[in-house]
Amino acid sequence: MIAHLSALLLASLQVVPQQGTTLPPSPVDRIEVSPRPREITAGDSVRLTVRALDAQGKPVPNATIRYALRSGWGEAAIDSTGLLVASSVGKPIVTITAMVPGSAPKIETVQLRTIPGAPARIELPAKRLTLVVGQSYQLVAVPFSRTNDRSTAAVKWSSGMPAAARVDANGFVTAVAPGKAVLTASAGSATATIPVTVVSALRALSISPSAPSVRQGDVVKFSVKATDASGRAVGGITPTWTFAPGDGQIDAEGSFVAYRPGDYVVTAVGGARSASTVVHVTERDVRRPVSVVGRLPRTAFPTSEVWLHPNGTVAYLGTHGGGDRVYAIDISNPASPRVVDSIVVNTRLVNDMQTTADGNYMVLTREGAADRRNGIVIADIHDPLHPKQIADFTEGLTGGVHSVYLYENPKFGRNVFVTNDGTGAIDVVNLDDPAHPKRAGSWKTDRPDAARYVHDLDIVDGLLYASYWNDGLIILDIGNGKWGGTPSKPVLVSQFKYDLDSLYKEVEDVSGPGFARGTHTAWRQRDGKYVFIGDEVYLNGEVKGAKDASAGRMYGTLQVIDVSDIEHPKSVAWYTPENGGVHNYWVVKDTLYMGAYDAGFHAFDISGELRGDLRAQNREIASLNTADMTGNTANHAFDWGVVVNPKDGLAYVNDFNNGLWIVRIEPKAKPVM
Repeated sequence: MIAHLSALLLASLQVVPQQGTTLPPSPVDRIEVSPRPREITAGDSVRLTVRALDAQGKPVPNATIRYALRSGWGEAAIDSTGLLVASSVGKPIVTITAMVPGSAPKIETVQLRTIPGAPARIELPAKRLTLVVGQSYQLVAVPFSRTNDRSTAAVKWSSGMPAAARVDANGFVTAVAPGKAVLTASAGSATATIPVTVVSALRALSISPSAPSVRQGDVVKFSVKATDASGRAVGGITPTWTFAPGDGQIDAEGSFVAYRPGDYVVTAVGGARSASTVVHVTERDVRRPVSVVGRLPRTAFPTSEVWLHPNGTVAYLGTHGGGDRVYAIDISNPASPRVVDSIVVNTRLVNDMQTTADGNYMVLTREGAADRRNGIVIADIHDPLHPKQIADFTEGLTGGVHSVYLYENPKFGRNVFVTNDGTGAIDVVNLDDPAHPKRAGSWKTDRPDAARYVHDLDIVDGLLYASYWNDGLIILDIGNGKWGGTPSKPVLVSQFKYDLDSLYKEVEDVSGPGFARGTHTAWRQRDGKYVFIGDEVYLNGEVKGAKDASAGRMYGTLQVIDVSDIEHPKSVAWYTPENGGVHNYWVVKDTLYMGAYDAGFHAFDISGELRGDLRAQNREIASLNTADMTGNTANHAFDWGVVVNPKDGLAYVNDFNNGLWIVRIEPKAKPVM
C-alpha cells in the first residue's frame, strides 16, 4: 500500500519553479469553482466548472487549469477536464491549479463529500420479537444503498396494531396488551418489517446458567425460562438484557462478555418480572515473555513481505524503495539467518510472494517497474536458495500487482489470483505450465472503475476472501461448489461493508478529512467460523513541525467477522493496537500474530467465542518493539507482518524499516515459590 500512496503524492505534485528563481505573483487572484454545494452520490459523476479570475473579478484569458486528487485515495478520481467520478463514500479533496506563463501558480483546494445512494434495503436486528405486557425494547434499523453503503436517511417507524405494540420515532417499542403487531421501518422507498407477539404478564422468570465463573473475554450465553399465570411455560420470550458494572457487553440474544475481573450482575427483564444472576470473572492470564532468536537487519533497502519455503529452512524477504529483489535466506539455524542469494527483477518494490505447495515455484509481484511492464514473475525454486526467473505475465496487469494467492485444486489445476492495480479487478492466471502462464478469468465489484482497488486475498476451501478497500470484505466462490463458481468464473457469495469514516473519526479529527483508509487484509480461520479483517489507515499528512518517527503514525482496527452464516457476515469483535496500525497477520490455532506497524509485533489469544473489545479483555499474549538502530531507518518500528514456521513454531517478523526478526513466544513463567 505504501507504493500506491507514494504514486498518489507524485501525481498530485504541481509544477514549481526551479530552486533559486522567483516568479512574480499570479495574475489570478482567486479560482471560482462550481457547483456548490459539493455533495455527490457515490457512483455518480460531476464536471467541475472553473474560472480563473483577477482582482477585479474578470477572467484571466491565458490561465491553464490543472486538476489533481490531493487526498481521499480510492474514493474518487478526476481527469484533466475536471470530470470527477465519485467512486465510493468519503471526503476527497481536489487540488485545482491555475497556471499563467511567467508567473507563480495559483493553487486552491476543494473539499467534496461523496454520500451514500438512496436506501435500497433495511436491516433489522431480529426476525421477530416476543415481548411481555409492559416491556420496553429498543430496535435499531439500518438502511443500506444498492451498493451496500450505510445510508444516512432517517428511518420512520409505524405499528400495524398500536393497541398491542406501539413504537416511537426512535424504534423504542412498548408492549401494550396481549396480541400481535407488525412493526414497519421505512427509509425512502425501502421498507422492512418485524412481527411482534405480546403475551400476558408472567408469573415467573428465571435465567440460566446460574452464577457462572469465567475468565475475562469468555462469552456466557444466557437464556430465560418463563411461565404464565397458570404456570404453563411461555416459549420464545425476548427479554431486555442489562448488566452492571458496565465494563463489558451483552447483546440482544443474551451473550455476555466481561472485560475486567470482578463480579457482574446480569439481569433479564420481561414486563414486570425480572431475573438476575452473578457472573464471577477472573483474569484471563495469557501473557507470556518473548525472546529474539535471530536477526537479519537490512540497511540498503526497506524490506516488505516475508514467506517461508515449505521445507521450513528457507525464507524469502522482499524489498521496497528501489530494491528490485527478493532475498533467499538460509534459516536452517534460526539464530544465524544469512542471505545466500536473491532474485532481481525490474520492479523497484516487491509487495508479495508465495510458493507452490510442492515448493518448486514461486510467484512474486511487480508493481513499480521502470518500463511499466508490471504484473507477476514466476521463479523456479527447485533449488530453494537460488531462485531463477523462468517467466513473467504482464497481460492486462501493467498497472501493477499488489498481492497474489495460489489456488491449487485437482479439478481446476494451479491458478494464481492477482490484484490488478490498474482496474481494481481480481485477475486469474493459470500456472499449470509455470513457464507459460496464461490468462484464465477475472472478477470485479459492481461500481465505477475509477479508484476501485483490491488489496489482499485469502483462499480457503474454494472460497476467496478479498480485502476490497472501500468495498470491504468480498467473499467469492472460486471452486467450493455450493454457489457454482470456478477460478475462471468466480461467483459472489456475500459482502461485508462498513463506514470507514465513522470508524476512524479520530484520524479525521487529528489530520483532516480525506485521509487514506480501507479494508486491507483478510484471513479466514482454518478451523473456525471467523474471518479476521484489518484496515490500513494513514494520517492525512505529517504532524506539523515534527520529523522522523514523531511525524506520523499508522491507525487501524482488526475486526472479527462471523461467517457461520456466510451469506450474511457480521462483525462481532475487534482489536485496535495502541499507538499503531494493522498490517498483515498470521493465525495458528488459537493465536493471531500481527505486524502492527509502529506498534511492533503482537500476538493475542483468539480462543473460544469472540465478542467485543479483545484488547480490553487482556487477550494480548506477547508484544515486541522492533525498533533497531542498525536497520534501514533507525529506531522506528514499522512491522509489516509475520509468518509462523510450522517446523519450529518461531515467528518470522518482517519490519519495513529494520529487516527480519525471528521471535519465540516463551512458555509462561512459573510462579516464584
